[in-house]
Amino acid sequence: MSNVPAEMPAVEIAAPGGPEELKLTARPTPRPGEGEVLVRVEAAGVNRPDVMQRQGRYPPPPGASDIPGLEIAGEVVALGNGAAGVAIGDRVAALLPGGGYAAYATAAAPLCLPVPEGLSMVEAAAIPETFFTVWTNLFDRGGLKAGETVLIHGGTSGIGTTAIQLAHAWGARVFATAGSPDKARACERLGAARGIDYHAEDFVDIVRKETDGKGVDVILDMVGAAYLARNLDAAAVEGRLVVISLIGGARGEINLNTIMSKRLTLTGSTLRIRSVAQKAVVAEGVRRNVWPLIAAGKVKPVIYATFPLAQASEAHRLMETSKHIGKIVLTI
Repeated sequence: MSNVPAEMPAVEIAAPGGPEELKLTARPTPRPGEGEVLVRVEAAGVNRPDVMQRQGRYPPPPGASDIPGLEIAGEVVALGNGAAGVAIGDRVAALLPGGGYAAYATAAAPLCLPVPEGLSMVEAAAIPETFFTVWTNLFDRGGLKAGETVLIHGGTSGIGTTAIQLAHAWGARVFATAGSPDKARACERLGAARGIDYHAEDFVDIVRKETDGKGVDVILDMVGAAYLARNLDAAAVEGRLVVISLIGGARGEINLNTIMSKRLTLTGSTLRIRSVAQKAVVAEGVRRNVWPLIAAGKVKPVIYATFPLAQASEAHRLMETSKHIGKIVLTI
């Protein structure tokens, strides 16, 4: 690590609170541990969990950096003992448990994937958190298959734009909710058969009409309790509801008769707290199934805005407006 500085610029959370609590500071440059690599970060994705961490509602898992940031792209500059499958000089996109808002970050070697040919570092940094999350939930847990129907909530979020594209490329018929007519049309441009403006339209009614009363086979939901009962109503017989976030609350009341009569599956997951070995399985699934779609130009991260690292607070302010379509990325 002779060419790596002892200190680096990083954004820390000074105290739980608003975007103004994100402060640019100097931190010791981390050293890669067993099975890890050190990446010189060129870009870092901004995600809702970062906002929740800043607010004091989503602490990092034990052993993870307190610096926010769950996904990066950059160049490998050092290897820890036992780091395999990655070499110094490799351009990688990496999933992290934290630490991405910085000039250098450590990453587990199995969670580093080569930057897809033709993608910029900004685009590559927008891949790991969203693409890993969508793959493990929509396809592994939700079991989405070609020819099935899927409803994706939050269609213009980073997760939503990724899920629409992947589901469409997989051969599913996609419906997506969004917060305005323009956003609903944006979902359709990404591959949704029907974008649904949730302020003016009832997604249960739309889904039933569009499926001749059958409902959808899979629902990917980031709202939680506020949508729970309606999601079950929108599901088809043998449908699968996959919950990945709780923006609309964690506790809800359901009619178990609906689950029993339709033979529904209700599941969900989080990614950050899983072990490296568990995440490595997801990474391999993404490498095998998603990387070819990116190489073929069938799927691509949607970048809405970029901000320099020192303006991380502005990036968070934009995210909290929900005006964006796609991803927000910090550049270092």
